[in-house]
Amino acid sequence: MQKFKAINRAQVLGKTEEHLYYLNERVAIHQEMKPAFDAIVTAAKTDGIDLKIASGFRSFDRQLMLWNNKFSGKTAIKDINGDIVVVDNLSSLQIIESILLYSALPGASRHHWGCDIDVYAPNLLAQNYQLQLEPWEYSESGPLAELSSWLLQHAHRFGFYFPYATFQGGIAQEPWHLSYLPLAQQFQQTFSAEQLAQTLQSSNILGKKVIIDNLDLIAKRYINNVCAAPTNVILT
Repeated sequence: MQKFKAINRAQVLGKTEEHLYYLNERVAIHQEMKPAFDAIVTAAKTDGIDLKIASGFRSFDRQLMLWNNKFSGKTAIKDINGDIVVVDNLSSLQIIESILLYSALPGASRHHWGCDIDVYAPNLLAQNYQLQLEPWEYSESGPLAELSSWLLQHAHRFGFYFPYATFQGGIAQEPWHLSYLPLAQQFQQTFSAEQLAQTLQSSNILGKKVIIDNLDLIAKRYINNVCAAPTNVILT
């Protein structure tokens, strides 16, 4: 397997941007993933697909804001069917689990790493269409079906795979979420639940005590529970 520069705690937790390359002022990816990303973009374009990133690197602070907005009720929480979750009678743990279906804990998001990206193809969408990043958009009858089909056939050749290809009782299915396996494997090996707990303890995350008290369960179900990579993914 290809070896990259040493990964440190700050990179895993989304506390630094030292490992990033900015494609534009809004989107950043891991600098050592750029050759593979450029290659898959070129290949997709040859087949008439304009592969773009909807969301790349996301910092700890950004993820924290998203989390607190949902926990406080500022942003709606949706269930696996896309319906809004009514939280009035839910316990704090139930609210946390509802959020985790689609939003990772700050410090535990694969988007911190820069090697995990949400992708779409604007040339397959109608003019002024607002991307929702919902599974139906990437289904056989959805506007991004051609993109899904192409990625399933070709992503492995460039080192990419789908960590949330199917729902496994933790994170919901995310057919838009691509992971660059050679780097992601090293980040996963570097991840530490103990370091995450320390980071969350010193943050202003809502639901802190319940999260930390249940972190082993959360890590097992939502952080480490990803789909196995296909054996044909190219690692060099």
